[in-house]
Amino acid sequence: MTNLQQRVNTALAKVIDPELGLPITELDMVGTLTGTETSFTIEVKLTVSHCPQSELILSKSQTVLDEEFGEGVGSVDLSVMTKDELNNLKLKLRGSEKVNPFGPGSATRVILVGSGKGGVGKSTVTVNLAVSMAQSGFSVGLIDADIFGFSITNQLGVTVRPTRLDDMMLPPIAHGVKVISIGMFLEGNEPVSWRGPMLHKAIEQFLTDVYWGQLDFLIIDMPPGTGDVAISIGQLLPNAKALVLTTAAQASALVAVRSGLAAHKAGHEIIGVVENMSWLEDASGFKQELFGSGGGAELAQDLSKATGYPVALLAQIPISQALAESSNAGNPLVLSEKTDAATLAIKDLADFVANTKLDKQARVLQVKLNQ
Repeated sequence: MTNLQQRVNTALAKVIDPELGLPITELDMVGTLTGTETSFTIEVKLTVSHCPQSELILSKSQTVLDEEFGEGVGSVDLSVMTKDELNNLKLKLRGSEKVNPFGPGSATRVILVGSGKGGVGKSTVTVNLAVSMAQSGFSVGLIDADIFGFSITNQLGVTVRPTRLDDMMLPPIAHGVKVISIGMFLEGNEPVSWRGPMLHKAIEQFLTDVYWGQLDFLIIDMPPGTGDVAISIGQLLPNAKALVLTTAAQASALVAVRSGLAAHKAGHEIIGVVENMSWLEDASGFKQELFGSGGGAELAQDLSKATGYPVALLAQIPISQALAESSNAGNPLVLSEKTDAATLAIKDLADFVANTKLDKQARVLQVKLNQ
């Protein structure tokens, strides 16, 4: 390798493919170099001709060359990988077979966010939880497993589809979170009318056909209730842990118990309860409990008795007009309203989920030691 080639490669190693999260030099995207140290052209190969990040890759590549050699010395010529080159790349990324990368032995922590019924703000909390963790520096993936009631794409403002590399998909990235949803493959507000086997296949493909890269956390927005998707998740992700969400209303908490028990029976540790829409605070600071009180604490108590280990109420998230408006606008509240009471509650929840290392055995031991 000539000195010019070494300098070019060193410069281009600073360009990270936005979808794959690796330097383009490691992805074999750097091609033929022609010219001299005073005037040269370097080929950069896109994975597919319709690559949505082509302009960004071109811009970043040109910038690092200008920084290294001065403006006007090096130029970038975009091309597209051949079929063989693309196959070699997929082999490097995924290996020879499609597998579930989040099975036993995976370093990724899988968090299921479930509820007993719809309309309790589960997806809104899930989106803001994922974005908050990404903002803290974690690598986060988000699966919208609510196949019939998908809403994650709207709440994140995602309008593009995954980039397809033959049978491999690269998930769109929104606010630092890699995300996949059935809504990305439908036209408009088209409904989904599938039976169990189709639901299982969809969840399986979200795990095996999507290239997630190295994730710290995979967060899954579960459908309400205890149906087919919950059963499939239990089979495919036996190491997952669960957050159970309810409102302050005791009727909501009663239904949420069933969701928590379904997760427990599937072998998923319940790491805690989240109470949403706990109260509305007026200008004087008075908290109006519009949906009653005690639902979250009651749910935590019931799940502790049923599981045999302590399940705590981890967060109480107040009613927030800003939270509702941000969800409708596709701009998560934790990014736009840093001091909102709901933002602060969600950030505290995200910090707990990200940093707690205690498993259920350790929590049981801790309770016995304190008795």
